[in-house]
Amino acid sequence: MGRGRAKAKQTKVARELKYFSPNTDYSALERELHDSTTRYEPPERGPAVDDEETDDDSGYGKWASGEQ
Repeated sequence: MGRGRAKAKQTKVARELKYFSPNTDYSALERELHDSTTRYEPPERGPAVDDEETDDDSGYGKWASGEQ
């Protein structure tokens, strides 16, 4: 018991958010979408590294593969 008031408030807030429609500045949206300076550029990748070519002083690689 005692949850009725809280549930009613949540329902009221949810309804307000559902039907809320703010004024949209379409010209600002168009400028943002057509701006050529905000293009996505993926980061550059370095050369691929093979596990066997790395310097591993712990000897784990040899131990794991059964070499000694």
